[in-house]
Amino acid sequence: MAKLHVKKVRSAINRTARQKKTLQALGLHKMNQVVEHDDSPAVMGMIAKVSHLVTVEKA
Repeated sequence: MAKLHVKKVRSAINRTARQKKTLQALGLHKMNQVVEHDDSPAVMGMIAKVSHLVTVEKA
């Protein structure tokens, strides 16, 4: 399965609680932190909800 590198590039300050929880579920806590996830429909859905806060690269 393909891997994705997800990087948090914008702050979660003044965001909804749902968006903050989505970032936590992705494992993103600090700015410029990069995590690696499998390319699954569940992960892609979470990324879509916070796409304005993160960048995604194929690994």
